[in-house]
Amino acid sequence: MKRSTLVPAAAGAALLALTLASCAAPSDNGGGGGSVVSGGTFVKAISDDPGDLDPMKTVSPDTFDVVTIAYESLIYVTPDGGYEPWLAESWTDEGTSATFTLKDGITCADGSPFTGQTVADNLNYNADPANATFSYGTVITEAVSVTAEGNVVTVTSTVNDPFLAVNLGSIMMVCDAGLADIASLSDTTDGTGLFQLSEARPGDAYVFTKRDGYTWGPYGVTGDTEGLPDTIEARIVSDQSTVTNLLLSGELNTGVVTGPDQDRLEGAGIEYTGVRNPVGQILFNEREGRPFSDPLVREALSTAINRDEVGPVIAGATGLPSSGLVMKTPLLCVQDPPGWSLPATDLDRAADLLDEAGWTLGSDGIRQKNGQPLTVKFIYDAPTASHAPAAELVKETWDKLGVVTELSANDAAAWSDQLYTSFDWDTGWVQIAPGSPVVLDLFFGGATPDQGGLNFMFVDNPEYNALAAQAKTAAPDAACGLWQQAEKELIDRFDTFPVIDNILPNYMSGATFEQPNFLNPTSIRMQG
Repeated sequence: MKRSTLVPAAAGAALLALTLASCAAPSDNGGGGGSVVSGGTFVKAISDDPGDLDPMKTVSPDTFDVVTIAYESLIYVTPDGGYEPWLAESWTDEGTSATFTLKDGITCADGSPFTGQTVADNLNYNADPANATFSYGTVITEAVSVTAEGNVVTVTSTVNDPFLAVNLGSIMMVCDAGLADIASLSDTTDGTGLFQLSEARPGDAYVFTKRDGYTWGPYGVTGDTEGLPDTIEARIVSDQSTVTNLLLSGELNTGVVTGPDQDRLEGAGIEYTGVRNPVGQILFNEREGRPFSDPLVREALSTAINRDEVGPVIAGATGLPSSGLVMKTPLLCVQDPPGWSLPATDLDRAADLLDEAGWTLGSDGIRQKNGQPLTVKFIYDAPTASHAPAAELVKETWDKLGVVTELSANDAAAWSDQLYTSFDWDTGWVQIAPGSPVVLDLFFGGATPDQGGLNFMFVDNPEYNALAAQAKTAAPDAACGLWQQAEKELIDRFDTFPVIDNILPNYMSGATFEQPNFLNPTSIRMQG
């Protein structure tokens, strides 16, 4: 079976973008070797209703799965972290300034022109903290201001940002009518995409229809490119066995399937693409008073885990050694192999570390300190089938050390409460999957939730913080090296323990496509 995985970009490759040349287009054949045919309906399964369709407020994967059909960005980031012109034909980046030159003839779904001023209005809207968009604070802040003259967009920033053009180039662009009436974006689409929403059936499906006159896709794709469908249907199918059955029957062209149903798809020779997923990442609650506030305890219980035993259970057939903490496109500053390593499994050393931390083994086989047992609450995602059995293996190992491990399966409400409100957790299968070290820093170096931030682990790593501060204002050719050193500090201090990654497989039946983070509709090639 052919497997398409993320191949991290070389360190520093993401930093300076002058005028970029086009790479090779995605193959028109694959996914079973059928001939390319144009027309028809491409049907993709999504697991839940997307709800509000405003692309600037989107947070859930199911909503991204839908809105990315209709909206485009200035730069297309390929699955391997490369860059292709999309709405912008070229761009420059000087750290505190950037320019984008738009392609000629871009129009919106309503036929109105998409101009440089439209881009400026989008970026300025996202840069305003009062608008609280998804992009604010992660790829754009109030330090950015934007003007336009004709097709040329000029960006200035009051702070140096070595990723300025790439970050801004990833923001989904809304057309003038949508910007003038933000509320309308909740149930309609107003973008430059090849496909635009033509029918919404909440709880059932969202249908997008190909429009005429499209000429500005990545790799030179136009509306006349062979193999494109006429319509795309995003159909809500929550049960994975049903998704599998529909893929096998050909009623679905794509859907994400994990767990035992993968065996049926592999047996039928159905291929997949997908994104790297930190399925085996362990995070720790380092809040004062919790066991893992002590780095010796974090090191001890991490060192005890047998990654060779636990990894295949949680990751399944698509398991991969972790190559870093940044794993979504644009894959900024990913170093493969990473500049850090994980310790070998060693139960004796783990026991010694716990002794050193003051957690001594009692006559009852339980470790205690100041008369209190060493009790940890291990949380995991209830819907993820592999999480529970992998958590059981970890518990069995920690039991041997005299640790009382309480396993707790979380639904969506429990995740929100424990990580951001009650803080009643200690460790578990908890994952962060950012596309840049700047976003990673919001979780490991930013404010804690009680101060309005995202650092739900209450990490305070002085060495990491110092390197991150340097990296944020470094010259482009130095930034990645500093961010990679900072990531190593997180690993060395056991602020996280990445047991294993895997590929979250998006299966392809009767069609092929590219999937950076979400499926690119211009890359779909229907097969006969």
